[in-house]
Formats: sequence, C-alpha cells, structure tokens
Amino acid sequence: MLKRVGDFLHGFEFKSTGKWFVLSTAIGVVAGIGAIVFQFLCQAVVYVALGLLAGYSPEEPAGERVLFEVDGSSPVLWMIVVVMTAGGLVSGWLVQKFAPEAAGHGTDAAIQAFHQDRGRIRARIPIVKAIASAVTLGTGGSGGREGPIAQIGAGFGSFLATRLKLTDRDRRIMLAAGMGAGVGSIFRAPLAGALFAGEILYKDAELESDVIVPAAISSIIGYSVYSLSLPEDRRFAPLFGATPDFTVGTPFELIPFALLAIVLVLVGIVYIKTFYGIHRLFELLPVKPFIRPAIGAGLAGLFAIALFFQMGQDERVLSVLSTGYGAVQSALDPTQSLGIRLLITIALAKIVTTSLTIGSGGSGGVFGPSMVIGGCVGAAVGQYFHQLWPEVVTQPHAYAIVGMAGFFAGCAHAPFSTIIMVSEMTGNYNLLLPTMWVSTLCFLLCRRWTLYVKQVPSRLESPAHRGDFIVDILEGMKVADVYRRDPNIKFIPESTSLDEIVHLLAKTHQQYFPVVDTQNQVVGIFSANDVRSYLYDETIWQLAVARDVMVSNVVSVTPDDDLNTALQRFTSRNLDELPVFDVAGSGRMLGMLRRKETIAFYNQRLMEHKRFVDGE
Repeated sequence: MLKRVGDFLHGFEFKSTGKWFVLSTAIGVVAGIGAIVFQFLCQAVVYVALGLLAGYSPEEPAGERVLFEVDGSSPVLWMIVVVMTAGGLVSGWLVQKFAPEAAGHGTDAAIQAFHQDRGRIRARIPIVKAIASAVTLGTGGSGGREGPIAQIGAGFGSFLATRLKLTDRDRRIMLAAGMGAGVGSIFRAPLAGALFAGEILYKDAELESDVIVPAAISSIIGYSVYSLSLPEDRRFAPLFGATPDFTVGTPFELIPFALLAIVLVLVGIVYIKTFYGIHRLFELLPVKPFIRPAIGAGLAGLFAIALFFQMGQDERVLSVLSTGYGAVQSALDPTQSLGIRLLITIALAKIVTTSLTIGSGGSGGVFGPSMVIGGCVGAAVGQYFHQLWPEVVTQPHAYAIVGMAGFFAGCAHAPFSTIIMVSEMTGNYNLLLPTMWVSTLCFLLCRRWTLYVKQVPSRLESPAHRGDFIVDILEGMKVADVYRRDPNIKFIPESTSLDEIVHLLAKTHQQYFPVVDTQNQVVGIFSANDVRSYLYDETIWQLAVARDVMVSNVVSVTPDDDLNTALQRFTSRNLDELPVFDVAGSGRMLGMLRRKETIAFYNQRLMEHKRFVDGE
C-alpha cells in the first residue's frame, strides 16, 4: 500500500500543492495524536507516582486539562525524592537499553538529524523518547514537553519519508514539519510551531524557508487534533488561559525593558553554562550510563526539598520540579504576588534542577524550563522597576510575558517563533512591541551561547545545503577571473610524430597539448598521460602522429562561462585542465583553466563570503 502511495507521490513535482498537503496532513494527524497520548502518559505517571505515593500534585497551566485529580495538600517530602530517583532509574534504563540517542533534550537530536543524518531518525526513538520523558516529568524531574513531542513528530515525518522512498531533501522537510507540528500541538501555538520548525535549525537569523508551508499545514492539523481532546471551554484556548490585557503606557518603558533584556542574557548564560557544565560532570562519573539520570533526579529532589525548608516551607518553591508551569501561572496573575525574592529563587533553582535532571541524561525538553526561568526573572524585574519607577512601570506582571519570550529567544536563537509562541500561549498580543524589543536584544547579546549545540550558524555551514552553495557561489564567478592567459602554450601540429612528442614531454612541464591543423585551428587535445601508454612500444613512435593520440571531442570553456559550468566539465571527464576559447567553436585558444586554481579561487571567495556573513 505504501509503495503505491509512494509511486503516486513521486509523480508530483517538489512544489506540488497536492503532494505536500497530503504529507503534511498525515504528519499533523500523527503529531496531534502523539501529543494527546504523551499528555495522558505524563498525567497518568504524575497521578500514580507523585499523587498516590508522595501526595504531591504539580500545578498545571490554567488552560490545561487535568485528567486525574489528586489531593496535593500534604506532600510526603522524602517520598518525592524516592519517586524522582526511581523515575530517573527507569527512564535511564529505557533510553540506554533501546535508544541511547533519546537521552537529553530531543530537539537537539532532531536538529542533528536534519543537518548531519539526511533527516533519518530511527523509528523506535520517538516511542522510547515519549515513554522515558513521561516517566521523567511524571515523577517530578525538571524538564519540558517540547523536546519529546518535537521528536515524536519529527520521527514520524522521517519514517514516512523513508517508507515512501522520497528524497533526502523531502525527508528533511518532513522531519522539520513534524517537529513544528508537535510543538504547535502541545503548546497550542500553530503559527509559532511552523516558524519554530524553520528557525530553530540555525544559530544566526536564518530561516529554512522550504519547511514553512509544510510545517504550517502540519501544525494547524496537529493543533486541531489535539484540541479535540480538551473540554469545549478550553478548546482552542491559550495554554495559560486568558491573561489580563497588559499594555505599554509610554515609550519610556522601553528603557526598563532594555535593562530586562540585559538581565535575561546574564541569567541565560548562567543557564547554558550550568546545564552543559553539569552534563560534562555526569559524563565523567564512573558509573553505568543508565544510573546517571537516577543520581541527577535524586539530587534535584534533595535540592528542592532543602530549598523548601530554606524558604520557610513555602510549597510554591516546589514548582522547581516537573514542568514548573504553576510558577509562571502565578507570575502572570496580578492578584498574586510571589515577591521578588521568591521569583528569583525559583528561577535560579529551576536552572539547577533542570541541569541535574536533563544534563545527567534524563529525558525531557529545555523549552518549558526556559519559560519558567524567563517568566520568573521578568516578573521580578517588573516588580523592582514598579517600585523604582511606578509612574512608568504600571503593570509589572506584563514583564513575565516579555521575560518568557526574551529569555528563550536569546538562549535558543529563535526570536521570531518565540515572540509568536509566547503570545499564543498567553493569548496576549498587546505586548508585541516590548516583546520584539526584548527578544531582539537578547538574540543579539546572546549570540555566542546557545542551548542547542547541534545548531549550525547558517545554511552555508549546513551539510544539508552544501551542494546548493557551491553552485550558487560558483555561478557568480567567471572563467575570465581565473584562467591563465599563457602565450607560451605549445601547440602540436596534427602531423607531428609520436617520437617528436615523446622527446617534447621531457623538455616541458606542460600537461595538456592542443593539436592544430594547417590553418592553426584547434582540432583536438591530448595529455601527457595519453602519451605515456605508448612509451613502452618504440616501434609505433615513427608510425603514429598527434592525430592518432588526440581526443577530437574537445571539452572546453569560454571566458564568459561561469565556474559552475567549468566544474561540471572538469568532472564529466575527470580532467585537470580545460582549454579556454574566445568563442565556443571558434578554434582560437586563449589559455588553460586549471582545476586546482579553480578550487583555490572558490575557497578564497567562500572565506570572503563567510567573513562578510560573520560581520568581520
């Protein structure tokens, strides 16, 4: 059946609307169903592991559906640590046993598959990732949902393209579309999901334009399918419910927002350095890899419990575990005041618990924790400036929304999709101006650091586009810029004996010899290698002439040809030099174009282009 579908789809051109509508719709349906199943698994594990055993229930966002009600009023603290350790052990064993690539945050794995692995993801990885992440998050491990669901969508896109025997380029597009559909579904942000799929692949302000339309279709379908699982009053509602209509009262407020960007960048650097620093420490631990997530989760639990007592047994501090969306929900609510000290504590502690959970090899995403960290830092900065400059900063809780967007835009180098995603998650589009301002500043100031180490700087450095840019750059260069105008080229009359040619080779470094007729028109060419095959048969030296040795079908170029054309002609016959004629077929030769010089010229221009792109 799949073979017939594949044969049918091969009949479409790449840009065919029908082809990509069918493929993107299929990916969206699977991503939406995957989001439903993954959400169910997470909440089921929370109910059994944290709810029934530890008496604790992490707070969910206002727009989320709670499938299993748990009385979390009296948590058993030591049991939380036990449950987290056991969850880390189960998650670590699943990953190491069945799919070691599923360790850590899944978005990076999908990015690597796009650039390095021709869009291929093993079919078992999304399944293992979903189960391991549900166990990690459901038992209290600090992480996000976007990594697992992005890998579920990306994995199905890759699997479908492979089964249909589509091209590597199609497979990459379907992988990215699946990633966008997963993110758009689980966070109820279809537009952001489409942009995320094209933007998250690169460190610079680069966009994979080919994936935008397929990812948009997949994201819309996935979002619609996922919404069908929600109650009618929450269907198509923002993840964090209806937030207040925050606004910007005066242009002068851009000043504290700019200072917020600086604070977010500093915290972002701490987050990235801590995350990968702890990851390197766990790599050095002399224990089996599947035990490391258990150690990390256990330490994260102990850290959270110690913080709980340090903060006067304030249960709100426990939001540093699991997804932590409860802290963001409170930070967005003007009727609640977490206080600057508590907000900063949650933000910094979330860095530690996430680094211990995911950096140790646990399975989960890093986008969710970024929302918590950025939202809490933003709310704290907003409260501080409200006290310092109350006539300008009148709505400090608005800084939580802007902080969420700016923090992830800087850490992930994805400003555009993050701006839209946070707006869709909160249902608030009135803060687009400060959100764009802060996100752009964070992106510019944080360019040296990134959460996603598998990103490449731009399309130029991506193996997925290496061939595209060789052609593009070579097409802008002419043979006239490179070839050697050599007036001393030795032309060989077609009647010259092989004996004369052999003795000539000993006196010259020339490798290719044009053959001319009595009117001095080039009628063929031969190389030194062509003559060497006759060296051991001296009897033929007096009988054979240049016409017998030469190749009459001369592969040549003109000064106006581009170097892409020249490179194709070099490779068509595996030639090292090409004769350059003034006009194709004229017979008047101007010089020789050498392959080594062509490649050296290309490398020089490529380095100049890279320096230009990097702003040097």
